[in-house]
Amino acid sequence: MAITVGIPRETFPGERRVAITPRACQALQKFGVQQIVEHSAGVEAGFLDEHYVESGARLSNRTDLFQEADIIAQVRCLGANPDEGRADLALFRTGQVLVGFGEPLTAAQEASELAAAGVSFLAMELIPRITRAQSMDALSAMATVAGYQAVLLAATTLPKMFPMMMTAAGTITPAKVFVLGAGVAGLQSIATARRLGAVVCAYDVRPAVKEQVESVGAKFVVLDVEASAAEGQGGYAKAMDEAFYRRQRELLTEVLRKQDVVITTAAVPGRKAPVLITAEMAGAMTPGSVIVDIAAERGGNCELTRPGETIVHRGVTILGPVNLASMVPRDASLMYGSNITALLRLLVQDGALTLNLEDEIIRETLVTHGNRVVHPRVCEILGLASVTSGERMVQS
Repeated sequence: MAITVGIPRETFPGERRVAITPRACQALQKFGVQQIVEHSAGVEAGFLDEHYVESGARLSNRTDLFQEADIIAQVRCLGANPDEGRADLALFRTGQVLVGFGEPLTAAQEASELAAAGVSFLAMELIPRITRAQSMDALSAMATVAGYQAVLLAATTLPKMFPMMMTAAGTITPAKVFVLGAGVAGLQSIATARRLGAVVCAYDVRPAVKEQVESVGAKFVVLDVEASAAEGQGGYAKAMDEAFYRRQRELLTEVLRKQDVVITTAAVPGRKAPVLITAEMAGAMTPGSVIVDIAAERGGNCELTRPGETIVHRGVTILGPVNLASMVPRDASLMYGSNITALLRLLVQDGALTLNLEDEIIRETLVTHGNRVVHPRVCEILGLASVTSGERMVQS
């Protein structure tokens, strides 16, 4: 019997993405995976039920979908959807595999609830940043969308235009954009702002990204702070001590005074976002300036950020957007569906569902299995003994 993946409709408020698109359905069928899609699951992303049927998927209600599917693919699993997502706990079957975003490093208790339900949960945000896993890296894919959308928000909020224009009424100078954090979201923000005609500069605590910043057309701002130890495992920024951030804020204040737009993207996995812009620093910016805080969902890089809200402080507008990727649901879903498909290709071998702990990607991504939390970092958060095993596990 063929392995079946179920695609339920997302229940998180405002979530418009879908885990598997009709295009991904076609790709899954090529290696023997069938799909069951909940009615209207893709509508908000622009994918109608008939599109799924045309791609070979079968439509179902939510209860039957959970009952029949071997794998459940979601954008937001329980940990990333703590209220509405809890209703799905009663629908899971023991031995079922769940794939999606679940924030296990900050929602460890929800991970333990999935374990108690007998679910084998693979968290997409834990996909290791190695060459072989690039096609599965959903965190980077969604950060790309967020970086793009943040610039559009800034452009529509700023009371001036981004590009330089020479008109009969005089020359309009280009907007100055400063990007804080040069990860995936930051680099996409730089590239998008440059396409719109802005003059862009950027800063990151990791000196090694200077070349990447310059390659997409921005000037790299150098601050007189010791940052040689600022890069952690997997190329992510590492949390630094308060003395480092204090000195960094002092030096950044002078840079901020010259900017029209600041886009902050600094985040540390499993941690609250570091405060890089204090209320005093924001107040020192030119009235009319805009701060877009991509890290709002993690508490924000600006002290004044309120997740999901827009505030004005001394004439400076501070936006705290959440779920930016959901603002571009069609393309975000297409990208995420490709990430999920690549991971499922690894999980389904010769028509069988296989969780091979000798594979680094599966080992690093698997959070729960066999009614236990098995990921070492999540076990540490919960105060549990780590489960270590090199055995090959096969589920049918």
